[in-house]
Amino acid sequence: MTAASAARPSPAEAVLSVRELTKTYRAGEVDVRALRGVDLDITSGELVVILGPSGSGKSTLLNILGGLETATTGSVFYRNQNLTRASEKQLTEYRRESVAFVFQFYNLIPSLTALENVALVTDIASNPMKPDEALDRVGLSDRIHHFPSQLSGGQQQRVAIARAIARRPDLLLCDEPTGALDVETGVLVMEVIERLNSELGTTTLIITHNAAMAGLGDRVLRLADGLVVSDEHNEQRVPPHDIRW
Repeated sequence: MTAASAARPSPAEAVLSVRELTKTYRAGEVDVRALRGVDLDITSGELVVILGPSGSGKSTLLNILGGLETATTGSVFYRNQNLTRASEKQLTEYRRESVAFVFQFYNLIPSLTALENVALVTDIASNPMKPDEALDRVGLSDRIHHFPSQLSGGQQQRVAIARAIARRPDLLLCDEPTGALDVETGVLVMEVIERLNSELGTTTLIITHNAAMAGLGDRVLRLADGLVVSDEHNEQRVPPHDIRW
């Protein structure tokens, strides 16, 4: 048994279980195979870094895991629910109750304060945090009444993270969360994500093209040409401020 296979969780333990997943897009007269047969399992509370160059299939995989896209073939199970056979209503409920996204760009509403941006999602959640509690968890208790234009890029991203975790999701899916930030600010944002994973036990996936971030996770998956080419376990996480960015 290889080190990589030894580190893989068993399907019985998996929060997410993916088998033979493919995704093909039609681009004019050409079929583009974004995913070519992905197998993986993610266990509860893990922080997983997914690495790969542009075009490797990272974002497509994350979108399928988050219920934003559907697979061409294969299966995705979230606990006991088969997402690849779910209705649109079931996928909407999954996205609302179980999963939250953090993207490279913050997608805040400029006419609303930080508190009001977070309150937008807590108003529709079944068991939310209070918006001010979520903002306190990301270190913005003194900025709750500021508008996005009054916040730095890193602060806006932390508002976006607060908005994501305020619904108490089971899964936090982060797509290049530091891609629009400088190194110093990116470290602060990753410290927030890591702390929330540790304190709340939120299963967290982070996709990035930045190989320096490999040490941040419990596991590191590497994608190339739509396939998982390695699955490695870190004996110990490296704190974000110790990463050589």
